[in-house]
Amino acid sequence: MRRLLLLSGLLLAACASPGGGDKVNLPAAPRPGEPAGLVGLSSADMRANFGTPAFVRKDGIVELWRYDDASCKAFFFLYAESGTNRVRHVETLPRGNSTTAADPACLELFLKRRVSQPVS
Repeated sequence: MRRLLLLSGLLLAACASPGGGDKVNLPAAPRPGEPAGLVGLSSADMRANFGTPAFVRKDGIVELWRYDDASCKAFFFLYAESGTNRVRHVETLPRGNSTTAADPACLELFLKRRVSQPVS
C-alpha cells in the first residue's frame, strides 16, 4: 500500500512539474471592426451572394462557414438569432492590410466568382 501511495505521488508530481512541454505561440488577435454590408446577412443571403460554402461547422448556436480559393480563405461566423442564422463576424486569410480582420479583396473575389457562375 505504501509503495502504491509513493508511486501515485511520483506520478502526480511528474504531471504537475513545469518544463518539458512545448510552448505554443498563439496567433495575433484579429483586427477590430467588420466589413461593411456583411454583418447581419442571413444564411439565405450568404448563399445568394457567396454560394455554397466549402466547409460548415456547427457549435451550439454558432456556425462557421468557410469559402476557399487558391489565394485566400474567407470565414463567416453566423449566430442563431430569432430562428435565423446571421453573420456577426468575418475574417480572411491572409488578412491583408485592411482595418478589419477581413481583406476586402478576398471577399470581392468570392462575390465576383458567384456573379460569374451561371444560374442553374
